[in-house]
Amino acid sequence: MAETNNSGVKGVNITKTIKTSFLDYAMSVIVSRALPDVRDGLKPVQRRILYGMQELGSTSDKPYKKSARIVGDVMGKYHPHGDSSIYEAMVRMAQDFSYRYMLVDGHGNFGSVDGDGAAAMRYTESRMSKIAMEMLRDINKDTIDYTNNYDGNEKEPVVLPARYPNLLVNGASGIAVGMATNIPPHQLGEVIDGVLAISDNPAITTEELMEIIPGPDFPTGGLILGRSGIRRAYETGRGSIVIRSRVEIETKSSGKEVIVINELPYQVNKARLIEKIAELVRDKRIDGITNIRDESDRNGMRVTIDVRKDANANVVLNNLYKQTAMQTSFGINMLALVGGQPKVLSLKEALFHYLEHQKIVITRRTKFELSKAEKRAHILEGLRIALDHIDEIISLIRASQTAEDAKNGLMERFNLSERQSQAILDMRLQRLTGLERDKIEAEYQELLQLIQELKDILADESKIRKIIHDELLEIKERFNDARRTDITAGGMEMIEDEDLIPRENSVITLTHNGYIKRLPANTYRSQRRGGRGVQGMGTHEDDFVEHLLYTSTHDTILFFTSKGKVFKAKGYEIPEFGRTAKGLPIVNLLNVDKGEKVTAVIRVASYEEDAYFIFTTRTGVAKRTPLSNFANIRTNGLIAISLKEDDELISVRLTNGQQEIIIGTHTGMLVRFNENDIRSMGRTATGVRGIRLRDDDYVVGMEIIEPNQEILVVTEKGYGKRTPEVEYRLQNRGGIGIKTCQITDKNGPLVAVKAVDGSEDVMLITVNGMLIRMDIEDISVTGRSTQGVRLIRLAEDEHVATVAKVKKEEAIEAEVISEEEENTDSTESPADETIE
Repeated sequence: MAETNNSGVKGVNITKTIKTSFLDYAMSVIVSRALPDVRDGLKPVQRRILYGMQELGSTSDKPYKKSARIVGDVMGKYHPHGDSSIYEAMVRMAQDFSYRYMLVDGHGNFGSVDGDGAAAMRYTESRMSKIAMEMLRDINKDTIDYTNNYDGNEKEPVVLPARYPNLLVNGASGIAVGMATNIPPHQLGEVIDGVLAISDNPAITTEELMEIIPGPDFPTGGLILGRSGIRRAYETGRGSIVIRSRVEIETKSSGKEVIVINELPYQVNKARLIEKIAELVRDKRIDGITNIRDESDRNGMRVTIDVRKDANANVVLNNLYKQTAMQTSFGINMLALVGGQPKVLSLKEALFHYLEHQKIVITRRTKFELSKAEKRAHILEGLRIALDHIDEIISLIRASQTAEDAKNGLMERFNLSERQSQAILDMRLQRLTGLERDKIEAEYQELLQLIQELKDILADESKIRKIIHDELLEIKERFNDARRTDITAGGMEMIEDEDLIPRENSVITLTHNGYIKRLPANTYRSQRRGGRGVQGMGTHEDDFVEHLLYTSTHDTILFFTSKGKVFKAKGYEIPEFGRTAKGLPIVNLLNVDKGEKVTAVIRVASYEEDAYFIFTTRTGVAKRTPLSNFANIRTNGLIAISLKEDDELISVRLTNGQQEIIIGTHTGMLVRFNENDIRSMGRTATGVRGIRLRDDDYVVGMEIIEPNQEILVVTEKGYGKRTPEVEYRLQNRGGIGIKTCQITDKNGPLVAVKAVDGSEDVMLITVNGMLIRMDIEDISVTGRSTQGVRLIRLAEDEHVATVAKVKKEEAIEAEVISEEEENTDSTESPADETIE
């Protein structure tokens, strides 16, 4: 409560005062400055500019007037918020890259897409555009309400008649207090057709409306990626769309490729974009660009980007989309004032409110014209009476002393109204001719017919809708143009990393404890057998590399788990780490359950119809399933094989449907059989017996064997050998197999069985992360019953954990590794490294 002390100072509650003042300010910004009205799509300053230009006579059919004169007139009469805010709004309404259909016809420098500002208002000239005239058409026919201006000395319109749906056609953007609007522009003809559609069918759905209005149409053109964001915005009033530059890739006679930008996303500054691209090239964040030129002229935009001859233009372009404003997001927030209150509108609601506004405009205009016609008919009725009694009227007028006496005499003698009597007194003598008498009669009959038509219109809403229909089609015929922004079909996928990353060979490693990483294929140089090896991966004391896969960044990698599930990832999705870094926990990449372990990793380049997966479990169960069954793998994985409680999946291979399979066991047994011995089964089948196991034995590997290949076996203690495949006869599946290695305390049991042809390098990884790469030719060829030769020198507490083969022709010359690195103790834990 306010209190007044003796000095006359009034005390108030500061909290209440601030709250009240802020709310008043907020509502003033929301209603009177920042948000457009749903009916005419204009903010107050825009409405005042157009109305002020019309009052000043600066219409499209009149000469241009100085912008300063227009701004001064608008500021003095309607918008006392400073000349800069008025001029900036007027400039934007005159820019062909800001407004889809400009409301101001500017003469002079009104800025550019490069971000150049407009010239000062004293240098530029303006007038209303032709389409802006349609915003104020019939404004003088009592179609809208007026209110007092800021000082009460003038009247200004509350809303314009807006004979076309400007809110959607030109869009709107504004930041109020606690809310903002961002409505994209649209193509005039499409929006008009949308209004007509909702007029004909008020129950029309958003999906049906989108067949008429497929999406926004920006003045700068470009491409909209997909329709899902548009649909969400049209249904809810909020959504996000992705806009991409319109680009062509040209090839010069020299063979070099050039990226040509012809259109940019809405509101993107071209000069700033070029600077950003140059900065990215300078910082080497984008590789392959040799030059950038802005060749834009009055005929249109053209920015050329020269691509280095050894670079891929599509990869460079996708990097530009990813890192620059050549691809942007436009957040749609269709907020407008409805009945003076801010409201988020769907597309259907925006069209509905405009249609209702037009019904009111047409109704008020019809009433105005009816009143005007009735008033004129009333006058003509008096003139007709006068012409029928002209001699008596002339005598009465001549006998009257004053005009007032004559008027009163006419009213009494012929029962006329005051207006009729005055019209008779004002009538010129030439109206007494026969021709003029006929004109009065014809005009009167026409008016009677017009009055009846106007009354019929007011009595039938369908006729009002017909008028709206015809007048909108007339505007469409006059101002419609071609759509500038294309909408791509097939979803709104963002740029795939695959498009940004060049194809390169990689090594993917996965540890026993589930740490995965990707390394370049040339990380390890080839060594002679029996060497010490190189520290290939940092691990914990109880961790070791279990899977090693030679692949490409663009291949699909399938991960099969111990529980018989399969997950999918692209090669590039696996993060690249340093040679001694641990990597990323696999649970951060795949949605594996607790206790579930990846036991097989395989790459897939394409899903061919005649290809199969061969599965082998620890207990010797085998299964064959078409590769096509795994084309669509969900994020949470798929069942690849159904397992018994005491079993787990240990090996998966990809076949062409006509190959031979070998399965090797821990105790050195091996069986060879044709894959057709296993019938094709569904994804969730359990499988059949692949090899019969002895007690305490289990499967360590399964391979596809080709003629003239050799079978490589490696034991826990680092011994290995190659044996010609002819020494292993073809058997039936399900047998116990034959001996493939002499198992002793010296060499230890088998850890790997591989099929090789002599063109490979072999990688051996120990439980402590030690890795050695050697030529397969350095491994001796011996018989089935031998124990092999030493491949790697091991400490007493370590043994071989994983073996992988790498094709020589795909290998890249390895980096030079220092003597100090070669002698690094493999048991030491490496320091933490960042991702390369």
